[in-house]
Amino acid sequence: MEVHKKEYRPRRIILMRHAESQGNLDKAVYTITPDYKLPLTQQGLDQARLAGDGLRRVVSETGSNPHNWGVYFYVSPYERTRSTLREIGRSFSKNRVIGVREECRIREQDHGNFQVEERMKVIKETRDRYGRFFYRFPEGESLADVYDRVSSFLDTIWRDIDMKRLHRDPSQDLNLIILTHGLTLRVFLMKWFKWTAKQFESLKNPGNCEFRVMQLGDGGDYSLAIHHTEEELRAWGLSPEMIADQQWRATAQRGDWNEKCPWYLDAFFDRLADSDESVANGDEISNTRLSLLPMHARHRLLAGKFCWKILLICSLLYLILSVIVTSTVSSHFQTA
Repeated sequence: MEVHKKEYRPRRIILMRHAESQGNLDKAVYTITPDYKLPLTQQGLDQARLAGDGLRRVVSETGSNPHNWGVYFYVSPYERTRSTLREIGRSFSKNRVIGVREECRIREQDHGNFQVEERMKVIKETRDRYGRFFYRFPEGESLADVYDRVSSFLDTIWRDIDMKRLHRDPSQDLNLIILTHGLTLRVFLMKWFKWTAKQFESLKNPGNCEFRVMQLGDGGDYSLAIHHTEEELRAWGLSPEMIADQQWRATAQRGDWNEKCPWYLDAFFDRLADSDESVANGDEISNTRLSLLPMHARHRLLAGKFCWKILLICSLLYLILSVIVTSTVSSHFQTA
């Protein structure tokens, strides 16, 4: 763990959704109040205070130095996230808070100014038909747009870490806490762990004040499987393959490549040869793979191969005849 300390890497990156807002309670408020101005409910304020106690317990868990830790907050500029942070802050003493930064790139997905309920119902039905990740709301954003700005934010985090802007004490356990929105939180995880758009669709939205803890493993990689149980990951919508990848990351060396991760290669190349020698012996491999195909597909493939061979033979014959004709004509002119 000493190596990672010298690199000033955070011990934890904690992603948290805001507390209950008026918009969670009554969708009609979106028609008269801008999304970014929606306040917390009284229950939301209580949730945030309790969440602050929970966060403090997590970041003060036994580590290499359980008495020397600090927190650095990134917060969305929306009123509901800022209010959540104010209540959470009651659980931390001033000397524990290294810094706070308002970050526009982790705001909620823009659904398009005031949201008329009847119109939004039609829009969301269209989104479901088109595809949730790539559908762009009129005057708003798609999830792909959110992904792009979250990607830019991640680059900023790494620059801040590398340039030691977040803290300068290598003996201190640094905890980054990112106060954001449910959808943005899921997009952050998608980008970090290289999940696909299809995998994103299966993720459950976290409840108000729920958080996800990405903890630094002994090998230098971050994983959800260190702090959270397999049952929790499954309840959040992670597939068995995604859970296995998190468990692998818990002990993986930083920079390692998980060759068993199916969505890295298998999703695109499910029939790659194991080596160059295998490619050289392509006929044998092709025959083996051919036998695995359904009969109609096999006949279609063989017919295609046969046509290709006929075309190749015809091309060669044409080339030979062209050479013969050219030679004959040339000889004729020389004789003349």
